[in-house]
Amino acid sequence: MPVTAKLSRKFYDRLGDDIANELVDWFNAVDDTYRTQLRELNELNWNRFQAAMDGRFAASDLKMEQR
Repeated sequence: MPVTAKLSRKFYDRLGDDIANELVDWFNAVDDTYRTQLRELNELNWNRFQAAMDGRFAASDLKMEQR
């Protein structure tokens, strides 16, 4: 969910409303892309962490059963 950037009036006056709005839209698109990539990376890392923890717990359970 992009956060709409509100640029200063001076910025809009200098570039014009169309170009300034296009710039805001571009920043929001870039932000959305990075958020999506970060979310995907976090999910991958979480899955790797879970798999590692499952393996450790399984090894620990096996050691406990062998005693």
